[in-house]
Amino acid sequence: MTETATKYDIIIVGGGPAGLTAALYAGRSTMRTLLIENKAMGGQLLNTELIDDYPGAAHIFGADLAATMVKQAGEFGTTFLTATVEGIRPVDGHQKEVTTDQGTFTAPAVIITAGGLPRKLGIPGEERLAGSGVSYCAVCDGAFFKERELAVIGGGDAALEEGMYLTRYASKVTIIHRRDAFRAQPVIVEEAQKNPKISFLMNTVVDEIAGEYAVKELHCTNVATHETSVLPVNGVFIFIGFLPNTSLIEGHVAHDAGGYYLTDPLTMMTSVDGVFAAGDVRSQLTRQITTAVGDATTATIAAVKYVEAVGKGLPIPFAPYQELAGAGADRG
Repeated sequence: MTETATKYDIIIVGGGPAGLTAALYAGRSTMRTLLIENKAMGGQLLNTELIDDYPGAAHIFGADLAATMVKQAGEFGTTFLTATVEGIRPVDGHQKEVTTDQGTFTAPAVIITAGGLPRKLGIPGEERLAGSGVSYCAVCDGAFFKERELAVIGGGDAALEEGMYLTRYASKVTIIHRRDAFRAQPVIVEEAQKNPKISFLMNTVVDEIAGEYAVKELHCTNVATHETSVLPVNGVFIFIGFLPNTSLIEGHVAHDAGGYYLTDPLTMMTSVDGVFAAGDVRSQLTRQITTAVGDATTATIAAVKYVEAVGKGLPIPFAPYQELAGAGADRG
């Protein structure tokens, strides 16, 4: 263990709704709690303008919900730190060492709520024109495209919801999906189909984002007919999922094919003793604010019991997730 490491009871990595919920419950349990976030506290809440699917908080702005969660966690003694986590490793005596660019910290329990990064298409023009018409955040960049024609790539809830959001600025939004049916919830699909500013390009993939200094057009291929086409647009918003931030723990951690942590359903503990996961980094059916909050509640209650057992020298009340044969390939 690093001699200069600052000690806590619970360290939370990630300041989105899961992390802030974990901080609230850890603080209420009088745990010495550190929450580390490398950007602004609130996570994806800050990229969501209006939230209407969080019980008891209908039609609340994402930034307002984030501010409320931060305030609540702070009232119960959480220490907030803006830093980049560089690694997490188990050390002696059931302790975990969390190394950041702002110092090293230790705690018996770590809860990872680090979310992920937008998944990219990996096609020509995407990287070069990022910030010049290529975006992954409608709330962040939509207002720059007033009365312009835009494209949204994706077929899930986020793609259709962000496409509808963009219609408040754009003159037209074309939603491009590689399949013949959307993965989004039917109620969201129906709402998008009723929007007069939205059109759909199905069974289609984008091969290239073209433009010299800004996005000018998309080069597309119909996967059913193999016909190619060019779609003139001023901007393209990509919503094809995201990559979970699950590479922080040293050594192998059980995960699914998408790289999401596999956890014990009763405790949210990963396959690493004393390391828990909640929210978008965890393998699960849906990724919503409500599921993130529920995950974090369970993970924190389990983490508190873990810390108490370690402090009293008692046997740990539960075991890490037991990886089954073939459940996820080794991440190396």
